[in-house]
Amino acid sequence: MLLWLIERFPEAAWPGLGKITLRGALAAMASFLLALALGPRLIGWLRRHFREPIRSDSAELRRLHQAKESTPTMGGLFLVAGLVAGLIVFGDLANRFIQVALVVALGLAAVGAIDDLIKLRGRTNGLSWWTKLLGQWLVAAAAVTLLYMHHTQEPEVLMPWVPLLGSTLPLGLGVIPLGVLVIVGASNAVNLTDGLDGLAGGCLVFAIGAMGVVAYASGHAELAEYLNLPRVRGAGEMAVLAGAMIGGVMGFLWFNCHPAQVFMGDTGSLPLGGLLGLIAVATRQELLLVLVGGVFVAEAASVILQVIVYRWRGRRVFLCAPIHHHFQFRGWPENRIVVRFWIASAVCAILGVACLKWNVHEPPPLSPPLPPPVVTASGHAPLAR
Repeated sequence: MLLWLIERFPEAAWPGLGKITLRGALAAMASFLLALALGPRLIGWLRRHFREPIRSDSAELRRLHQAKESTPTMGGLFLVAGLVAGLIVFGDLANRFIQVALVVALGLAAVGAIDDLIKLRGRTNGLSWWTKLLGQWLVAAAAVTLLYMHHTQEPEVLMPWVPLLGSTLPLGLGVIPLGVLVIVGASNAVNLTDGLDGLAGGCLVFAIGAMGVVAYASGHAELAEYLNLPRVRGAGEMAVLAGAMIGGVMGFLWFNCHPAQVFMGDTGSLPLGGLLGLIAVATRQELLLVLVGGVFVAEAASVILQVIVYRWRGRRVFLCAPIHHHFQFRGWPENRIVVRFWIASAVCAILGVACLKWNVHEPPPLSPPLPPPVVTASGHAPLAR
């Protein structure tokens, strides 16, 4: 919307307002302030209508979370509202990546809201796993197909980048199922991580920040060439998306820090995870996301490993999965777990950004020019003694 106004009234435009970095910062600020403004009113409404029930097969986990009983949930409503508003105002709505981001945000938020409502209104634990997964796959498939159609004229953009090696993988049509897998996997990984006050939100800030840097570099011709990254035209707008996401998450953390006044619910965790995966898919950095989102990968992997080993050997690898509950069972205070996971997420983000410099080969420094010879009055250089 802002770019549309600049195009229609160029003489009234503030110099530099159309730049991606400034619009990303403004999107972050707008999303943050809107989440703060909507938070108190919406939390009051959620407290009257939607309170989180503590349901678990583990008696110990129910005991540990007993104090959280009846905390308002579905706080993702004002988080996603702030994010989408910031994106609409400061993003380039003619950009295919922004259009796809809105599809993912609204589509996965709808899936998450339906799941949350079923949990709160009925006696079940929400949508069945296959119904929920089907909804996620349909949204992700639509998003990736739109991106693929957009890039059909640039086949080199359709190849995922391999970190550290600086090369790409020629997958052809295989990029579509890979992209769907990344978006759905990231969506569910963030959802699994959202089990303690502020845990998922804090980890998301670091991961989104790192992927935002990657998106900006991928859309910048000189930076992409310097860092040996796939040049994706228009992908720089994903930095505006990253800014809107960070602002919305930080506004939500204002109310979600321990002890939480509101929970995100699937309404927030599913779209945030899906958008994180979308940034990776749009910039061909699917493999780098595994490192940047290392905490989310560990959380999802702990659940998968726990299920496989229990069904195969009848024993548990962890006291409870996802892995943050394992540390709870070992007696760690909730704040200690959350802050240490934040630190781990920050380290993963730093390592991910550092990978971008791995394949940069700086040219050797030029040798300094030799000083001019000293010429005497006779016109001859003095003999060396």
